[in-house]
Amino acid sequence: MKPSFGRFAFLLGTALVAGGALAQGKTQLLVYTALETDQLKAYEQGFYRENPNIEIKWVRDSTGVITAKLLAEKANPQADAVMGVAASSLALLNSQGMLQPYAPINLDAIMTKYRDQKNPPAWFGMDVWGATVCFNTVEAKKRGIPKPETWKDLTKPAYKGQIVMPNPASSGTGFFDVTAWLTLWGEKGGWDYMDKLHANIAQYTHSGSKPCNQAAAGEFTLGISFEYRANTNKAKGAPIDLIFPKEGLGWDLEAFAIHKGSKKLEAAKKLADWASSKDAMILYGANFAITAQPGVAKPLANVPADYEERLVKMDFTKAAASRERVLAEWNKRYNAKSEPRK
Repeated sequence: MKPSFGRFAFLLGTALVAGGALAQGKTQLLVYTALETDQLKAYEQGFYRENPNIEIKWVRDSTGVITAKLLAEKANPQADAVMGVAASSLALLNSQGMLQPYAPINLDAIMTKYRDQKNPPAWFGMDVWGATVCFNTVEAKKRGIPKPETWKDLTKPAYKGQIVMPNPASSGTGFFDVTAWLTLWGEKGGWDYMDKLHANIAQYTHSGSKPCNQAAAGEFTLGISFEYRANTNKAKGAPIDLIFPKEGLGWDLEAFAIHKGSKKLEAAKKLADWASSKDAMILYGANFAITAQPGVAKPLANVPADYEERLVKMDFTKAAASRERVLAEWNKRYNAKSEPRK
C-alpha cells in the first residue's frame, strides 16, 4: 500500500529521532502499533521517564494493516514488540509461533480474562476498546432521521445511505463488529443481518476512527466506531450522541507482545514491564473506560457505567482461527462499497 504523506512524514520523523538515539548510545526498539496518534506521545513519555536509555521507533497503521504486515514479515521479522494491537490479532500471530512468551513484573495485577491464558503469556491486554455508534443530531434533525437504539434499527429504510463503518479487513473495530454480530445471532443470522445493514451502508472505511470523524463533521449521519474516538469528538464539541446498541457490543483488547526473534529482548521486556504497570494503566484509563488492571480507569463522561457488562462474550483464540474465513466471506459480499486504499 502506498503510504500517505502524513504517514510518510510520521515514519520519517521517527527515523530521524532514531538516528539521534543511536548517536546518544540509546537502545532503539522498533514497535509496531495501531494506537491512535493522539495517544502515542503520552505513552512514550511515560515509558521514557523510567527508561531514558531506550528509544521507541513507531510503525503505525490500522489494525488490519499492521497484522498483515507482521504476517508478511514472518520469515524475516522486523519488529521488536507489538503494542496497542488487537488481542485477536496477537492470538493469530501466536498461533503462527511469532510471539515471545514473557511474564511482565506486573502480570498478577492484570485480570486473567484480559490476557493470554498460558504461563508465561504470549500477550497481555492494556485496555478494552468497544463498539459505539456516533449519531449526528444536527444532520438527523435536518433529514428527519430518528435516533436508533439497537443494531437492528440500523437496517431500517430511514438510514439508507446514512451509515459508514470500518472495513474489518483493515480495522480492528470493523473486525470486532463482525465477530460480535456472528456471536449474537450465529452464522446464518449474523450474515443475514450484515446483508440488510449493507443495503444502508454508504461506505466502508479503512480506519475505525474515520466513521465517527465523518459523522462528527456532518458528512454522514451515523458512524459505527469505538468509544474513545466518539467520546473525544463529543468532548471537542461535535454535535453527536453516543449510542451503545442494546443487543451487545463488540470489543477487543489493545494488547502487548514481544516479537519472537527480537535482538533487543531485554529492552523489549522493559517496555512490557512498563506497559503492564499501574502507571501505564492510568494513562490508558484517561482514554478508555476499562483497563486490564481493575479499578484504575475513571468514568468517562459519555460512556455508561455498566459498559463492561454490555460487552459480548469474546473468544480471542476462536476469533483468530476464523479470521481468514470470515474476512474472505465479508470481502466477497460487501467489499465493493469500501473506500479506495491510499
